[in-house]
This record gives sequence, structure tokens and C-alpha cells, in this order.
Amino acid sequence: MTSEAATPSRRRLPRWRLLASPLTRRILAVNLLAPVVLVAGVMYLDRYKQGLIRAELDGLGTQAEMVAGAIGEGAVFEEDAGFFEINPAMAQQMVRRLSEPAKFRARLFGTVGELAADSRVVGGAKGSIYIEELPPPTPPQWTDRLARQWDRWARWMPRDKSLPLYREHPNARADDFEEVMSAMAGRTAWAVRSRLNGTLMLSVAVPVQRYKQVVGALLITADGANIARSLFQVRVAILEAFAISLALTIGVSLYMAGTIARPIRRLALAAERVRHGQGRVHAIPDLSSRKDEIGELSLALKEMTEALWRRMDAIEAFAADVAHEIKNPLTSLRSAVETAARIEDPEKRARLMAIVLDDVGRLDRLISDISDASRIDAEMSRAETGPVALAAMLDTLAEIYRGTCAAQGLAFAVERPEGDTLTIQGIESRLVQVLRNLIANAASFSPQGGLIRLAARREAARITLVVEDQGPGIPPNKLDAIFERFYSERPEGEKFGTHSGLGLSISRQIIEAHGGTIRAENRDEGGARFIIDLPAAP
Repeated sequence: MTSEAATPSRRRLPRWRLLASPLTRRILAVNLLAPVVLVAGVMYLDRYKQGLIRAELDGLGTQAEMVAGAIGEGAVFEEDAGFFEINPAMAQQMVRRLSEPAKFRARLFGTVGELAADSRVVGGAKGSIYIEELPPPTPPQWTDRLARQWDRWARWMPRDKSLPLYREHPNARADDFEEVMSAMAGRTAWAVRSRLNGTLMLSVAVPVQRYKQVVGALLITADGANIARSLFQVRVAILEAFAISLALTIGVSLYMAGTIARPIRRLALAAERVRHGQGRVHAIPDLSSRKDEIGELSLALKEMTEALWRRMDAIEAFAADVAHEIKNPLTSLRSAVETAARIEDPEKRARLMAIVLDDVGRLDRLISDISDASRIDAEMSRAETGPVALAAMLDTLAEIYRGTCAAQGLAFAVERPEGDTLTIQGIESRLVQVLRNLIANAASFSPQGGLIRLAARREAARITLVVEDQGPGIPPNKLDAIFERFYSERPEGEKFGTHSGLGLSISRQIIEAHGGTIRAENRDEGGARFIIDLPAAP
């Protein structure tokens, strides 16, 4: 197997690449950009988090003021000297009872900074039994599992170093907390701290007063469980929205890839098979029913492929015709040269040399016309068209041929509308070549003193040119065959080989390249008529 034949199989992509083509990946990347940016924001909810912290601190502050007011009214007694003191036993009971429903920790500090009561301690402030509230047992849900997994991930995240580290003191005093010292001075204060595992600890300290006298400070602390729970719920909501949008995005992207990337891939593979295949079994898929740009592309590729096949057929037929036409004079030349080598009679040899010269001249004309015919397509595709006034062209050609055909006594009549230049968009030199060929052909068939009529008229958006002669006409069964390559139907008495038979074929090629048509018919009065139809310039 040659490398040319093996190329398509090597370049054919596997199925998974067809489903994930570069265009598909680009579509997915563009469509996934917005959801990915959205879900990336799950990690950074700082503004929402700060709002939750402020709301939590406001709630703790309200609760702290209520508990401090209750302690000031029910657990503070007056001494003989007029000073107020805290009753530790009553304070411990009140702190325990009032903090239990709210699920926070409350600690009461006396005026000298000692710990007077702690809601987490049973048996007094100096007891060693601490109470830890546990969550009620509930059946695990997927959000619980996700929360536990999030907690594991959170442990690997660095804590916020802008927050002070929270430390648990076994025998806490008022001076261990700045906010408690502020409360001792009669001001409500709060603090936000961070634990080693990255969770938050919120604290609010309020003064405990009796008749405006500060008798202690109440410190309420709560972990950031509510904040973390709220943030986690927001993250879960965003993830749920992300999952839905991701599924929709992938579905839409795959749909777009199926309607854009896959048809383009089919067209590319079909074009590749046409390029490297043998025969004409490989066709471009027809997607024109889509009624979009890809449908237009498939139709253009299909028409282009069919045009290429037609061009290849024309080239093959042209090459075969050229080989046949050139072979005849070459055969004659070979016979004449071989015969001349054996003839000693100078007169016969001279006649053979004349035949050789005629065949050489015939070959020269044939090759010149073949070269002209082969250049037309390339020239018509490269040359720039311009406005061509057919009326002035007919007048000029008629004047020229009146002089050149004076020996035959031919007359030329030009019929065209006055005041209309009959302008078309084309290549002037090639249109002149067509008309010269038709006029010369009419002159060669016209009798002595005959009339050649040149006519032009406008019909809507088309312009029609007519060349008529008074010759013998064209055989009815040859009206279309005369435009074939190397077809020659010459007048009687004309020397053989003076025409290549490509003139009318070249004329049709030029007219069709201008978007027009050319046909032949016989006149009722005798003679031939050639009719050219061209689109008028806008």
C-alpha cells in the first residue's frame, strides 16, 4: 500500500476524539466559565460572613443584657456599708438556667476579677465538672455527610491570622479577656477570635449593675456553629444551583457540538476521503436541509466537488481530443518524411515537402488554438471585469471588416437602439474575440456580394447579440455539435487544415464564463444565425 493511500486511515480520528473535538472543548470551556466562577465564590463569602457575625454579635449582646439585668436584680445583695455584692450561689443558678435555652456559655466575673459563675460548671465556680452540650441524634443525611467532609477540608485551610487566637483558661479571670475589662468599666464590648481548627468564637461582655453601680461583668461566648451552618447552607444552595447549571451547560454544549462540531467534522472527513479516494463513490453529505451556515457550507462543498469532477472530465476529454487531433498531422508528417527519403525525383520530393510544410503549419495553428483554449478558464478567473459598451464594439468591428472583406464585396449592416450603449460587465478583449470569430466565420460562408447583419437589442436585464449571414446554413442535426471541440464544417473549396475547429468551442467557453449563452439556428431565408445572450450591467 502506498503512503498516499494510507494517509486517510492514519488521519481518521477515533470516535472519542470526534465526541471531544477541539471545537467541542472550546464550546464547553466558554459555557463552563460562568458556572465555575460562580462555584469558586463558594470559598469566598466574606461579605455575607461578616454580616452573619454582626447579626450574631447583636443577638448575643441582647441576650447578655437580659441575663445581666436578671442577675443584677436577683443575685446581687447590699452590704452594711452600702456596697453591692454578687451572691455566687444564686448567680450560678441563674446563669445556668438562663443560658441553657439559648445554647451559649455565660461566665460572671466579680469586681476583683474572680470567676463568680460559669454555666458550664456544676457544683460551684471552682468545681471540676463541666457540661458539654451534644447535638441530638438524627439520621445522617447527604448534607450531614457533606458537612463532615467540609469540616475535614476546613482543617487543612489556614486560619484567619487577622483574628486573635482563642485560648481556654482553666481558672479564667477578668483580665484574660479585654472585653471583660471594658465591661468592668461600664462599657459593652465584643470580640471575635479564631480557634486552631479555623472556627470562630464570638464573645460579648456587658456590665452587671445595680442602681448604676457596676458589681461585675457577664461574658457570653458562642462558637461560630450558627455562622458556619448558615455559610454551609448557602454553599450547598450554590452547589445545587451549580450542579443544575452544570448539567444544563454540558447538555447545551454537547447539543451545540452535535449541531456544529460534528457536522463540520463529517464534512472535513468527507472532503478528506474525496481527496485521497479513488473513483467517485465518496460524496459530500448534503446538510442543506439545516437552513443555516453549515448547510450552506455543505451545499458549497458539494457543488465545488461536482464542479471539480466536471472539470476533471473536461480535462480528460480535452486531452483525448488533443491527442487525436495532433496524431493526424503527425501521421501525415511521418508518412511524407519516410516517402521523401526513398524518392529521388526532385518534383515529387518538392510536393512532399509542401505537404510537410502544410502539416507543420496545421500543427502550429492547432497548438496555438489549444493553448488559447486551455488559458481561457484561468484567465477568466483571474482577470478583472469592467464595463464593456457592445454598441461601440459592433460599430468598430463592422467598420474593420468592411475593409478586410472588400474583395468579396460583402456588406455589413448594424442594427442597434439609438442612445443605448448596451453596457455589460465583462472582459472586452475576450468578447471582441468571440465577435471576430463569429464575423470571420460568417464571412467565410457568405457568397460573393452577400450581407452580414450585426444586431443588438436590450430585453429587460439581458442584452442579445445576433450575427447573421446569407450562406448555406448549418445542417439541422449539427446546430449544437458545431460548438464541440475540433468540430469543423468548412465551405467547399477551402484548403483542408486551415482551421483547428476550436473557434466556436472557445466562443461558447468565453460567453458562459460571462454568465451568458450562445446558440445557432438557420434563417428561413437561408443562412445561419448566431444568437448571444448576456446579462446587462446593473
